[in-house]
Amino acid sequence: MNTDKNTVIGFILLAGLFFAYFWYNNKQQTELQAYNKRINDSTQLVKSLAEKAAAANNPITADSTYNAKVSMDSVQLQITTLENELIKVDFSNKGGQVVGVTLKGYKNSKKQFVKLGDSSSLNYPVNIGNNQTAQINQIIFPSVNISKGDSGVQKIEYTWTTPSGNTIRHQFSLSANKYAIDWNVQLQGADQLLTNGQINLIWDVHAYQQERTTLYERQVSNVCFSEGKEFDYISSKTTWAFEKPIQWVGLIQQFFSTTLIAKDGFGSGKINWERKSDSSNGLATMQTQLQTKVSGAVVNIPLSLYYGPNDFQILKSQAPEMEKIVNLGRDLYSFVRPLNKFIIMPVFDFFAGFVSNYGWVVLLLTIFIRLVTSPLTYSSYLSSAKMKVLKPELDEIKKKLGDDQQGFAMEQMKLFREAGVNPLGGCIPALLQIPIFFALYSFFNSNIALRGQPFLWSQDLSSYDVIATLPFSIPLGYGDHISLFTITAVITSFLISVYNMSMTPTQDNPALKYMPYFFPIMLLFFFNRLPSALTWYYTVSNIVTLVLQLVIQKFIINHDKILAEIDVKRKTPKKKSNWQSKYDQMMEAQKKVQDLKEKHKK
Repeated sequence: MNTDKNTVIGFILLAGLFFAYFWYNNKQQTELQAYNKRINDSTQLVKSLAEKAAAANNPITADSTYNAKVSMDSVQLQITTLENELIKVDFSNKGGQVVGVTLKGYKNSKKQFVKLGDSSSLNYPVNIGNNQTAQINQIIFPSVNISKGDSGVQKIEYTWTTPSGNTIRHQFSLSANKYAIDWNVQLQGADQLLTNGQINLIWDVHAYQQERTTLYERQVSNVCFSEGKEFDYISSKTTWAFEKPIQWVGLIQQFFSTTLIAKDGFGSGKINWERKSDSSNGLATMQTQLQTKVSGAVVNIPLSLYYGPNDFQILKSQAPEMEKIVNLGRDLYSFVRPLNKFIIMPVFDFFAGFVSNYGWVVLLLTIFIRLVTSPLTYSSYLSSAKMKVLKPELDEIKKKLGDDQQGFAMEQMKLFREAGVNPLGGCIPALLQIPIFFALYSFFNSNIALRGQPFLWSQDLSSYDVIATLPFSIPLGYGDHISLFTITAVITSFLISVYNMSMTPTQDNPALKYMPYFFPIMLLFFFNRLPSALTWYYTVSNIVTLVLQLVIQKFIINHDKILAEIDVKRKTPKKKSNWQSKYDQMMEAQKKVQDLKEKHKK
C-alpha cells in the first residue's frame, strides 16, 4: 500500500466515514436522550394526575369485582415456577401471566443470572356484567392447575369465571430446551367478554442493564417487529403505528430480547417506547397495543413469549424474520449484511466448532479474510514494488521541478504510464478495509458467542478491554479507560505507515506528508470503546500486512526483473486513451495558467 496522493485519498475517505458515523451517532443519541427526558417528565406528571383522579372516582377494581364471588381471604397471591434446562419462569395468579424469567446460561455484569420480564405486564379489558369492566392484569385467578404433557412439556393453567358466568383461561406450556413459552388465551363467552368482538392487548415491557455500561447498552437497544411479514425496527423514533398485520414485536437489548409472538397475527396496533436517560439501571420501556377481531362464543388466541439470547440460529427457529433482530448491518450499512450472513458468520462458526478459545477463532477468521483478499492485495504490493523501483526517478523529477506541483504531477503521470504502473493500486487495501471494518463492527457488537469470553488481558471480547482506568474522561469519544488492544492496533498501523512512507517519493505537501501519521492517531480515539474482538482483529490484520509486505518485497518480487519490464514497456509505443488525453490537456492548460500568473507577478 503506497502513500501517494491516491492512497491518501483512500485514507481520507475511510477517515471521513469514521468521523461521519461516530459524529452522527453521538449527536443522535444526545438529542434523543434530551427528547426522552422531556417525554418522561411529561408522562410521569400525567400518570400522577391520572392516578389521583382514579382514586377520587373510586372505579371498579379487580379485587372488588372478584369479591362478588369469593372472599379475599380465600384467594392468595401465588407465584408458581416452572423450569427447563435453559430458563426458569415465574408465573403469578394475579393476571395469570409471566412475571419474570431467569436465563440459566447467562450472567450479567454483576455475575448474577440474567433476568428478563421483570416489571412487565400483559393486560386486556373484559366485560364482567352490569356494565362493568375489569383489567385482566388486576384479576387474581383462583384456580391454578399444573400438569405435564408429552415429551416433558410442563403446563400451567389459570382459570377465572366472571360474575356473569363467562370463563377466562390462560394456558401456558414450557417445552424442554426452549426459551419460548407458549401462551393460549381461551375465552368462553367471548361475545360477551369483548366489546365489538375485539381483544385489545396491552403489553408493557421494561429492559434493564445486563452489560458493562448502561449508556452504550441503551444506545443499541431498540424495538424490532414483523409487520406484513416483513422485518422492521425503530430506534430514534418513539412511536409507531402499524398499517399491516403484526406477527411479532420485541424490546431488544444488545444481547437479549423479550418478544411477543402472535401465531395468528394481530390486525392493528401501535408502539410507544423510550430509552431511559436517568441514572438508574433501566435501559428502555415499551408499551405495545395490539388489536384483533374474534368471532364466536369460544375463542382461542395462540401466542408465544420469547425470553432469551439474540442468537441467530435460535431466533430463526422462533418465527419468520426474527433472526434479523441480530444486527448484521442495517440502514446505511445494510450492504455489509450479506457479507456477514454468508461469509463471516459461517466461517466464524466453523472455526468455533473446533477451537474453544474465541480469541484464536478471531485470529483464524482474520487469516481467512486476508487469504481471500490476497489476490487484490498482491496487486497492491506489486504496485508498491514498482513504485519503489521508480522512487529514485520520482525523487529526481521532484528535485528538478522544485515547487512546480503541476509540472511534477504531469511528469509523474507520464512516468507511470510509460512504466505501466497503476497509481490507484495502493488504494486497494484502504478501500477493502471499509466494508470489512463495518461488517466486523456489526458482527462483533451483536455476536452473543463472544459475550463474556476472555482472551489474554481482555475479560470480554464483546466489549472493550481495560488495562487502566483514568480518573477523568478524555473527550472525542476516548473515554475514561485505556484499551491495550487499541494501542496494539494503533502501533501496528503506525508501523505500516512508516514502512510505506519509505517507499514513496518525498512529499512537500503537509496534508500528504503527515496524513499517514495522523490516521493511526484517529484510530486511537475511534477504537478505544469498540469490542476488543475488533481491535484484536485489526492488530492481527496489521501484523499480517507487515509480514506479507516484507516477505513479498524481500523474497518474492524480483526488483531487477520489474525494472527490466518497465524498460521494455517504456520502449513500446503507447496509444493514449480518451481519458488520458483529456487529463493531459487539462494538466497542460493548468500549467499554462500557472506560468502566466508567475510571469505576471514578475
